[in-house]
Amino acid sequence: MIEGAVPVRVVGQAGIAAGVQQKLSAINAALDDLASEGVDALVTAEGPVLMGGARAAVTQSEARYRHLINRMSALVAELSPNGEIIYLNDAITSICGFSAMELTGRDWFDLLLPLGASKSLAGLRELFLQGGELSMYRTGMRCHDRRQKTIAWNSAHVRDGEGRLTRLFLFGTDVIAQVLAEEQLRVSAVAFETQNGILITNPQGVIERINSAFTRLTGFSAEEAVGQTPSLLKSGRQDPLFYRQMWDSLLNKGGWQGEIWNKRKNGDIYAEMLSITAIVTPELGITHFVGNFYDITASKVAEAEIHRLAYYDLLTQLPNRRLLYDRLGQAVAATARSRLYGAMFFIDLDNFKALNDTRGHDVGDLLLTLVAQRLRMVVREGDTVARLGGDEFVVLLEDLGTGLHEAAALARHLGDKLRLAIDTPFDLHGHEYHCRLSIGVGLFHAQDTVEDLFKRADLALYEAKSAGRNSLRFFDPAMQAALDTRSTLEAELSGAINNGQLLLFYQPQVDAQSRVVGVEALLRWQHPQRGLVPPAEFIGLAEETGLILPIGLWVLQTACSVLKTWENNALHVGRQIAVNVSARQFQQAGFVAQVQAVLNDSAANPSCLKLELTESVVLENVEDAIVKMTAIKKMGIRFSMDDFGTGYSSLSYLARLPIDQLKIDQSFVANLPGKNSDETIARTIITLGRELSMQVIAEGVETEAQRLFLQKHGCHAYQGYLYSRPLRLDALNEFLKAHTPCRS
Repeated sequence: MIEGAVPVRVVGQAGIAAGVQQKLSAINAALDDLASEGVDALVTAEGPVLMGGARAAVTQSEARYRHLINRMSALVAELSPNGEIIYLNDAITSICGFSAMELTGRDWFDLLLPLGASKSLAGLRELFLQGGELSMYRTGMRCHDRRQKTIAWNSAHVRDGEGRLTRLFLFGTDVIAQVLAEEQLRVSAVAFETQNGILITNPQGVIERINSAFTRLTGFSAEEAVGQTPSLLKSGRQDPLFYRQMWDSLLNKGGWQGEIWNKRKNGDIYAEMLSITAIVTPELGITHFVGNFYDITASKVAEAEIHRLAYYDLLTQLPNRRLLYDRLGQAVAATARSRLYGAMFFIDLDNFKALNDTRGHDVGDLLLTLVAQRLRMVVREGDTVARLGGDEFVVLLEDLGTGLHEAAALARHLGDKLRLAIDTPFDLHGHEYHCRLSIGVGLFHAQDTVEDLFKRADLALYEAKSAGRNSLRFFDPAMQAALDTRSTLEAELSGAINNGQLLLFYQPQVDAQSRVVGVEALLRWQHPQRGLVPPAEFIGLAEETGLILPIGLWVLQTACSVLKTWENNALHVGRQIAVNVSARQFQQAGFVAQVQAVLNDSAANPSCLKLELTESVVLENVEDAIVKMTAIKKMGIRFSMDDFGTGYSSLSYLARLPIDQLKIDQSFVANLPGKNSDETIARTIITLGRELSMQVIAEGVETEAQRLFLQKHGCHAYQGYLYSRPLRLDALNEFLKAHTPCRS
């Protein structure tokens, strides 16, 4: 109530329905956010259907949504596109006298009555289901006791991604009290004993009369309120300007309506929706003010909860992606006025997936919560710490100085503080855990955009991780140039297969008697402008982008095709071709079937095909590797373990794998003879191969001294520039003509 006076007339509640509609929209937006953070959902004609592990999380959110709607005084109905009742809140069942069980599944229009002789039920159906969204449209409503209610309806349509109507929400306000009040205001007869609190004051604002709902809502009896002014309800949350504007509206417009915070007799602060109307007669002017109000505290709490669901991360209570984007936009705009730099920190927890996989998601969630708390403790009060999802956090800083170098120095200082704060061990249910951060930093100024800022910070984070993790990197224009070059290379590489730009070169492999026993197929890219592109420039890119899958299949098909042509050629008969298999290739679920299909299509002799795998490929999932390798081995294909000794070698898995050959990595061969450690490793691999009945081949053999050392200790075969560089197929034929053919 206002201080010193004016209570109000009973007015309509059109603003309430509109407010509920906004809250429903916010709830749906909150549910959408759950989906963007990993919750899978499928939209059907009946609404969103949840998939997989997200069902429990969204069921809880849906229960909260139902609870909030039931707490609202507005009538809320949820309909299918054909008008079937899906859900009614308690306000509707209370007002019409039917139970939700009686009405759910029935036609909504069984309840509605047209107002006015010119209206029809068919017209209502078309208006509600096929027209646009309604705003305070009045209809009648049938009640259990055969009475009729007059309801003002707002509606909100929910559509799927293709624009089809999937649900219809109706928000209604019972306006019968308002209609009666409008008819009876001049005779000062208001529908006085309603659920809304009512008070009548004289023109000076002294309370003359209240109803029982006033006492129920405020705690003040008639004896305590009459003779006082509405200031006895004043909470202190509104300033003097608020009351001056209210009085101005009352005196000049004859009424006021809005939300106000008041205080009950027991001291509780509550929110109410208040309408004040001046009663005016031609002879006397303003004779009274009539105030009509009802408690909207539950709705305000619900509104705050809806806002929290829509804009804050449920786990850490940090701002989520949506709120972060909003604040970033404001921060970038502010730099145009302040001329000060800002910074965005893109933060990723190192090895978080390993923690989740080994200790469980509850422990992972605990770590995320604790990290969020520490990050907030480091930054200033006005700075933003947000969680994008998973283990990704963002820190947004503003006002770092007018100079680029000054801003960068301050940003680095804070980055060091962030890493130091996280460096202290975490207590995760009694277990000590050491966490490390990788941080990418992008500085921004007036000319930047939110999208550019995200790209820069993300690129800087990528550089930080590439530098070995637990590090901080700034975005630099050179990074962007490298990114542009990478994008161009990726686009060109994607067309290299179809454009016939990929080639296979073959490097001979010889035995101790210098006989060529096979070749290794090595991929090359004949770029139309750049010439031969070194494998180091595109193999890693192909792995990261997934292009290695079609490229790897092409290599396998090409090698098998060559093997088939060799079968009837005395120069090649019996010789093997070794083909490298990438991690992504081997880890495909259908890799075994793919190899079998290539053999069937080419009709190549499987005993002449050798697949080379690295230790890292096998160790990714040893059991799966054993199953796949065993199946392929049964086809007659052989296996070579490439780069052996460079990874985390384990005799336990090595003895279980169906490997035919170990390959000594060129990094060890390069220092032979002379470097004791590499000599020891080479001898150990040779001995291990002999004990496990495996052949041993050394790659990168470039000198006679290297060959002699390896031969002395029992190495079976060699590959390297001492014998030949990788050759095109025609050059390989010339090379083989100069060497004694080998029959296996």
